[in-house]
Parts: sequence; C-alpha cells; structure tokens
Amino acid sequence: MSLRIRFWVLAILSGIALAACQSATPTPVRLVIPTQTPRKRPPYVLVTANPLATPTPTAFQPDESTQKTITPSPMPTATQTVVSEFTAAVSSTQSETPLPPTSVYATNTYTGAYIAATPNFYGNLWDEYPPPSIYPASTQIPYPVGMLTQPKGQINVLLLGSDIRPGERSYRTDTIILVTINKDLGTIHLTSIPRDLYVYIPGWTVQRINTAMNHGGYHTLAMTLAYNFGIYPDYYLMINFDNFIEVINSLGGIDVQVGEDFSDQRTGYGWYQVQEGTVHMDGDTALWYVRSRYTSSDIDRLRRSQEVIQAVGYRLLSFDVFNRAPEIYDIYKESVYTNIAVSDIGKLLPAANIVTEKQHINRYVVDYSMVYDWVEPYSGAMVLIPNRYKIMLLMRDVLNVR
Repeated sequence: MSLRIRFWVLAILSGIALAACQSATPTPVRLVIPTQTPRKRPPYVLVTANPLATPTPTAFQPDESTQKTITPSPMPTATQTVVSEFTAAVSSTQSETPLPPTSVYATNTYTGAYIAATPNFYGNLWDEYPPPSIYPASTQIPYPVGMLTQPKGQINVLLLGSDIRPGERSYRTDTIILVTINKDLGTIHLTSIPRDLYVYIPGWTVQRINTAMNHGGYHTLAMTLAYNFGIYPDYYLMINFDNFIEVINSLGGIDVQVGEDFSDQRTGYGWYQVQEGTVHMDGDTALWYVRSRYTSSDIDRLRRSQEVIQAVGYRLLSFDVFNRAPEIYDIYKESVYTNIAVSDIGKLLPAANIVTEKQHINRYVVDYSMVYDWVEPYSGAMVLIPNRYKIMLLMRDVLNVR
C-alpha cells in the first residue's frame, strides 16, 4: 500500500472515532459546594485561669536548661514531737492578757459562702457529690475514696492560711493543716496538705486544692477533703497574712522549735538565716519562715508551718486558756474566718490538756513519697498528682482508724 493510501485510511478512521465521541452522552459530574463550613466541636474543654485571681504563686513549667533541681529535705511522714523546753511555760498560768490585733478587716471585706460543717456527712459514692461543672481536659476524675470511720468523740479542725487582701475576693489557701484531736487517746495529730495537690473539687473540676475554698466556700473545701481523703472536718479557722502577723505580735512573739538550720532571701534583710533550736520570732519573721521556699521546697515549708502552729498553741496556753477561753476568743474572733462558736470552745479545750500533760503531738506530711510532679499540658502549670493509695494509708493513721 502506497504512502498516500495509508494516509487517507488513517484520516477516515480518525474521523469515525471523533464522531463517535461527540455523539456519546457525557456523564454529568455533580459538584457540591457547601454554603457554610460546618463547625467542629473541640475534643476538650480548655480550662483557663480566673482573670480576677491574684498571680499564681507556683510558677509555670520552667526552662529546664536554665533551672537547677533542688532536692527537698527528707521529711518523715509521722514524727512524734516532744517539746520539753516548753513545759515550764505551759504549766505556769500568767496573768497577762494578749493585746488585741490591730488589723481586723477579715470579717469586713469578704462575704463568701461559708457553710457550717456537717458532722454526719455521707460521701462514699459519686452520686452523693455535686457533678463537675467543667470536665478536665487532660485527666480523668477519679472515684471518691469513701469516708473513713473515726473513733467516737474525735474532733477535726482545718487550719488555713490565705493570701486574701483587703477589698479583694479572689484568694488561695496556701497553708492547709488538719488538726485531729482525740481526748480518749490523748493525742493531737497535725497533718499538712500541699497547696498544689491536683484533686477533684466536687461541683467544679480537677484543680489545685488551694483554690477550693475561694471557689465555693468551706463546704466545697470540706467536700474536697471528703472526696479525696475520706474526712469532712468539723471546724475550720482561716487567717490571712496581715492578721497572722498581728496575732503573733499581740502575743508578744512566739518561741519556735526550728527543726533544722534554714536560710533564704528576706525582704529588707537580704540573706536571712535561723538556726536549729528555739528561736523567738515576731509576726514578720514567723510569716517569712513559713512562706519561704526558694532554697527548699513546698514540702519542707509544710514542716515549718507545723512548727509555727505548734509554737502559737504553746504561747496561747501560757495565757491560762482553760479559765480565760471566752475572753481570748473575743479578742481574736474578728481576726479570723471560722465556724467555731464560743459554745464550741468547750469541745476543743481537751486539746490544751493533752499538750500540757502528755505532749503527744504527732506531725504528718503528705510528702514526695505520696505525690509526684506533673505539668498540666494545656496551661503549663506545675501540680502534684496524689498517690491515693499511699495517702489513704497515711490518713488511717492520722484519723486513728483501726
């Protein structure tokens, strides 16, 4: 076949193919253009800080390349403290009267919902607590530990130190000490709880325990202890920093049994140090001693706060507290927040008798053997995660559970 014939044959075949393609019915392509981009719900609830709160005392996650690790001083979880140095001062009854504190704004600047403790609080099941208003984004809410059965007649008082200031409503309770008084056993137990313990606060969310009181008042904090520690304290007493200074100064200072040498920066003094042994402190020095933590840790600070609380107790006893309890109550009732009425003092006086006669004061701390550091991934806040099993073993000792 010649080249020309081949060309014409190819042209005819191509024309037939093109005609077939044009005659075929095209398959329609359906293009869907959304009129509005659907909104996706976030997979978590972002918990942000209260814009009205004061600056968080515990720093966010530091830069590890520029920070050095500070190893906290070892702290026993149950140490019996015998303070023989105070025997003479405690047994003597002086006729002096403590001076009324000059700072009395405590009951005039805050009207929070302080609800009296419920002696027979039932909180063994999830349904017996208010549900969370915010579900945590980075952790799960554990079940309640269940209420511990305590000996009959045992009294629990929660001592709180807050940073509340005049005219402000937002605050934290950075000092949390549970005082357990058992007159039958003749014992007083002081149990310190770290402020950054990350626990479920009933009716709210998982957050630092030092925010519970400000969020919902004493009932919320007491339920938090019931949910996570198995104890709903009978009473509470809260004092702020300014009134703490005034109360100690009105007592003429306190003699603190310093457990070990301690030094840290102090405003107006530079590097300040106290040595092991009996140290007389005024209000400013005592506040510095319990709040300083740059050269130690929050856990070590718990030990120092217990030493100061114990010293205040011994100093009050020197004013013949047995016979003058109502008078002393009237002097200090305007300087603290409390649900302790003058009619309740009789229930607490056995504590003074225990100190003066047997001096069985046992000190406990929720320390690093029961918690571990954790960084909340969304806020970057450093918190302490509790080992609930170990803490409940401690609480059984604290509350004399047999």
